Amino acid sequence: MNWLSLDAWLTRIRPQRETLALALDMAAVALAWQATYLFRLGFERWLSARPDYDHWVLLGVVAVYGLLLKLLKVPKGMWRFSGFGEIKRLAAVCVAAGLIVAVAVLIAQLPQVPRAVLALHPVFTLMLQAMMRMGYRMLYEHMRSRISGNAQEQRRALVMGAGDAGRLLVAGIQHSQGWVVVGFLDDAPEKRGARVAGVPVLGALEEASRSVALHGITHIVVAMPAATTAQRRRALDLAGQAGLPVLTVPSSQELLAGRHVDQVRDIEPEDLLGREPVELDEGGMSECLGGKVVLITGAGGSIGSELCRQVARYGPSKIVLYELSEFALYTIEQELGEKFPHIPLLRLIGDVKDLEHLRYVFGKYQPQIVFHAAAYKHVPLMEEENAWAALRNNTLGTYQTCLAAAEHGTERFVLISTDKAVNPTNVMGATKRAAELVISHMAAQGHATKFMAVRFGNVLGSSGSVIPKFKEQIAKGGPVTVTHPEITRYFMTIPEAARLVVQAGSIGESGQVFVLDMGEPVKIAELARTMIRMSGRDARDVRIEFSGLRPGEKLYEELLNDRDSTLPTPIAALSIARLNSTDAAQRVLDWMESALSASAEGDDAVREKLRELIPTEYRIGGT
Repeated sequence: MNWLSLDAWLTRIRPQRETLALALDMAAVALAWQATYLFRLGFERWLSARPDYDHWVLLGVVAVYGLLLKLLKVPKGMWRFSGFGEIKRLAAVCVAAGLIVAVAVLIAQLPQVPRAVLALHPVFTLMLQAMMRMGYRMLYEHMRSRISGNAQEQRRALVMGAGDAGRLLVAGIQHSQGWVVVGFLDDAPEKRGARVAGVPVLGALEEASRSVALHGITHIVVAMPAATTAQRRRALDLAGQAGLPVLTVPSSQELLAGRHVDQVRDIEPEDLLGREPVELDEGGMSECLGGKVVLITGAGGSIGSELCRQVARYGPSKIVLYELSEFALYTIEQELGEKFPHIPLLRLIGDVKDLEHLRYVFGKYQPQIVFHAAAYKHVPLMEEENAWAALRNNTLGTYQTCLAAAEHGTERFVLISTDKAVNPTNVMGATKRAAELVISHMAAQGHATKFMAVRFGNVLGSSGSVIPKFKEQIAKGGPVTVTHPEITRYFMTIPEAARLVVQAGSIGESGQVFVLDMGEPVKIAELARTMIRMSGRDARDVRIEFSGLRPGEKLYEELLNDRDSTLPTPIAALSIARLNSTDAAQRVLDWMESALSASAEGDDAVREKLRELIPTEYRIGGT
């Protein structure tokens, strides 16, 4: 028997499931009536001894049963899941209908209808209806076991995209435990009605919600790795409207990294927010980094570790991993050693606040390129009782690393900055703005080292990011906490941000601050709703709670302040900010010395010193 053909036929008739179930149940009522007469009267008399009006009685019996079946919604039950609960509902229908029929026959004074028939008919009807359901369930589970190796069907998948990826996906999961691919959706007109890997193409992508309802779908898989970002995002939006869990196959970048098409995964925020790949100057980056000694501070952090991965692709002669956290250093060293075994790694536990150690490291290993990613970046943590720590690490640490680089002839120094440095309303942003001013000051001193900064917004999946928190809250059933209904943020994936940082480092000139094209700002509340929807839930399952803005938090982030302008670069996603901050850059060293001396007076004194350096219209610490 062709079990796949049987499954396809059952799939096609599923839209008429309730009508067919009611018709079969009513047929069972009629058949049970005949069987009861046969049981009561025997073969010789079961036809001849009936009254002439028996067919009208039978018609009334079938109508009563049909009405009660509809009222108790028995046809809505799925036969493949039939159990004791379904039998109880059938028994209730048969008892009620049997009583109604018996009373009606007695009231109508129809003595030729045998009383034994009236008593036994509900029992025969219940037996037939239960046998039909149990038989169907046995057949269905046997079909499932022959198709997927498991009698328990767990997931019925609808695949969006009937191309090569969809075909390979079917080949990979169709016979794996618990998966059955019911059909494809594809916008290509020539594929409508066709079969791909034995699975029918049911319609266009817009028919996702309709197909889900018609075919008993439990999961939707978006299999369009070669599509443009806009096409994938549209497919995900259509899939999300169906109200089911949405999965996807690896993207083209993930496939190049070694993942397989049939390794379906949950939808990640980068799938929802991703943009078209940026065309970079690969040759220029290779020339800048190839054969060079590269030092990365904060090498074990979210950005620092991705910088390590991106830098390793261009063949440096050595990567110096400079990190304060022992565990973070161990983790990135193990990963790089496995993926890039040919690149020598130097693993250093170090603190950018320790100038003597920095001088020792720069003197001994002579790094030619430095990416400075070491920073404290969690806004609320730095805002409360940690302003002094933020100032020392983010600003003083930057200055001391710059000083060591300049003293030992480093070619390029790239500071990783943030959009929170623009019009800062918090300590973290102000200390990073002061770090940018340090870069401007160092660039003006005539050093051979080229000092530059790269400014970007929130990075998906980085430590402290809201995205992992949302995922955890959704998995627990909510609530998902958002600080404000109108709060928006710019987002970028970690690999994209790191590649653009490397690109900026290869083309930048001293004193430049690069701004990454972060795309359109995203409403955090809407992102949370989309993530809930993609998990197959809705606002009734997982609610969103608004907790209020945290200390130092803005509603809207900016990449430039109103007085700044930008200049284009050969890379479309990079521009150069023209900053009006010459005076502040000239006095940043004197200011830093007085700010450090004020630290003994507490966080309020540190905030006051930050206001002295940053222009007066900036509002630090909520003042």
